[in-house]
Amino acid sequence: MAFNVPRYIVWSTDNIDPSDPFQRRWLMKQILTHGRMEDVRALDVEEIRRELDNLGLPPEIHSLWERYLESKNGR
Repeated sequence: MAFNVPRYIVWSTDNIDPSDPFQRRWLMKQILTHGRMEDVRALDVEEIRRELDNLGLPPEIHSLWERYLESKNGR
């Protein structure tokens, strides 16, 4: 099952297969790096939590999400 991704998020391809774990993580990274608020809101926070260390995010974005997820846990 492929779906189209907006050009402001992904420039290199027209379709992403979310059933492929590599493509799914890659898309999540692109959304967290280049997406708009509505794109980020559409992501599953628990999936972000599980995959955060595997996404290869820029340090500033990774740190932002670590702090956000910690605050959601009430730590």
